[in-house]
Amino acid sequence: MDLSPEDAKLVTLARSSRARTTAEHGAAVRDQDGRTYVASTVNLPSLRVDALDLAVAMAVSSGATGIEAAALVGDMVPEPVVDGTAVRDVSGHGIAVYLADPSGTVVKVRTT
Repeated sequence: MDLSPEDAKLVTLARSSRARTTAEHGAAVRDQDGRTYVASTVNLPSLRVDALDLAVAMAVSSGATGIEAAALVGDMVPEPVVDGTAVRDVSGHGIAVYLADPSGTVVKVRTT
């Protein structure tokens, strides 16, 4: 699958975040101004936050009012839920979320 350089960057950043933290998933989002935000799954005894939702939360807390695209990297079995994520809450329907395996190969594109 051919991605634009901007979307390929999201996959690379998400993959790096996951690898750095050895988390279940890594995620990256690009806001309406082209800024990127990266996160990995947080899994503590008292708190669990999905990587994609956390990346969106970081964007919103920095003033973003819209998400242009997102990437989620990790094992895709079971397939992560994308439709009900914070991406849709911020930007509505039709936002591309690239799902990639741990090697960074995009295996599916879902939309919110």
